Amino acid sequence: MSPTALRARFAAALSELYGSEVPAYTTLVEVSAEVNADVLASRDDAERFGSIGRVTAERHGAIRLGTTDELAQVARIFGACGMYPVGFYDLREATPAIPVVSTAFRPTARPELDENPFRVFTSLLVVDDRRFFDEGLEAELREFLAARTLFPDELLELADLMEGEHELTSAQADRFLELATAAFALSPEPVDRAWYARLEEVSSVAADIGGVASTHINHLTPRVLDIDDLYARMSARGVEMIDRVQGPPRAEGGRPDVLLRQTSFRALAEPRTFREPDGSLASGDLRVRFGEVEARGVALTPRGRDLYDAQGVDAFPSTDVELDAADLAYYVRAGDGTLQPIVYEDFLPKSAAGIFASNLTGDGSVDGSREGTVRDASWLQDVLGRTLHDPYDLYEAERAATR
Repeated sequence: MSPTALRARFAAALSELYGSEVPAYTTLVEVSAEVNADVLASRDDAERFGSIGRVTAERHGAIRLGTTDELAQVARIFGACGMYPVGFYDLREATPAIPVVSTAFRPTARPELDENPFRVFTSLLVVDDRRFFDEGLEAELREFLAARTLFPDELLELADLMEGEHELTSAQADRFLELATAAFALSPEPVDRAWYARLEEVSSVAADIGGVASTHINHLTPRVLDIDDLYARMSARGVEMIDRVQGPPRAEGGRPDVLLRQTSFRALAEPRTFREPDGSLASGDLRVRFGEVEARGVALTPRGRDLYDAQGVDAFPSTDVELDAADLAYYVRAGDGTLQPIVYEDFLPKSAAGIFASNLTGDGSVDGSREGTVRDASWLQDVLGRTLHDPYDLYEAERAATR
């Protein structure tokens, strides 16, 4: 089995798992399919940003990790599926601030993206950032995180075998998928209520990462061709959505869609077992997981991002030809000379933080008088032990190949 096939099966297995854990996700997938079918039937350009087969299969997941060792290990697992780290995102600079830095694991070559563009937005807790964690809490967090094992040795060995040989036998692939899927399932292990509550005072995301002995899929995101229509349909079904669609406003007047738009239904109260301070067990619930959906447009160049960040989409010209001529967006040139948009395959820090924040139980606490710990792309690449790709470099190389 090839990495491409393994990635497609992994995405499908996680989707089945998440649907069994969060039934509203299944509703989200069903409504996305309805919207996509209607757009395909009514618009000639419905497949302008990818075939309907790609869009239907497309998912992005989100996971949260506590240590650099955990991040390096998950990089091996995703690497076995042909998914590589792209981009550096610092959500500590968001409002409200979230004590994580992130990257996205995804395919990097266009044929692989067209086949199955599974992405996983992966966040790492910055336990030594004094704006969030004092010395005592950091020490306790490190001790708690060091005592857990998220990924079994057998899974990591199979991942390394796949990356080294670029194929697994059918039996090995089945075992890899069994272990990898189980690693992201919601654990039934009791949650220490007092410990979780202490972390939640700092950040709900910190509690979700460091307050439990496992990791899990935080959300799994289908792609939809008309996110505003989906928002309305989900609301009509009685599903409580967050207050708005994150990202650029809807493109009007024929202007091309750009970057990424996202929304979600609100985090649901999921039953969990808690361990009380006296050692007894009690029932309760946590609201940490939600259902996100996305719509993707054309990738912007650095010049385009600067213009978007400064003035918004209203400052953009209204045609692909003008966007290309002004070096605002990335396009490939087909054999007949026509322009085809390069899909934006990555994420927006502000939107990611907005989605996280809209589903948090509280704003947490940040000590603005303290200095933050330096984290950047170079540091993250060293932690990963592999190339951290710059998304602009990937888009530019794809464009340049046709010019």
